[in-house]
Amino acid sequence: MKAYELLFFVNPSLDPETRLAVMKRIDNAIAQGNGTVDKVDEWGKRKLAYEVNNLTEGDYTLINFHADPSQIDELDRVLRITDAVERHMIVRRDDME
Repeated sequence: MKAYELLFFVNPSLDPETRLAVMKRIDNAIAQGNGTVDKVDEWGKRKLAYEVNNLTEGDYTLINFHADPSQIDELDRVLRITDAVERHMIVRRDDME
């Protein structure tokens, strides 16, 4: 298992139920590959450096997790097809292994 960090943001006007559904979908994608979520850090609303899909703000969440490297492509696919997720980035963390 390798350590990873996932940063994503959603539209800040989304209702809490939709936001919770996105988190549950991410948790399920990580758990299906026998991964574990170590820490979830909700950053809240932040101003974007440039406009993305007519948004000037985003509601950010940072997730630290451990997963098998072969499962990262599946997690990336799930995030790309989730309409609520505007942008995301998955980074391997060598310092957290």
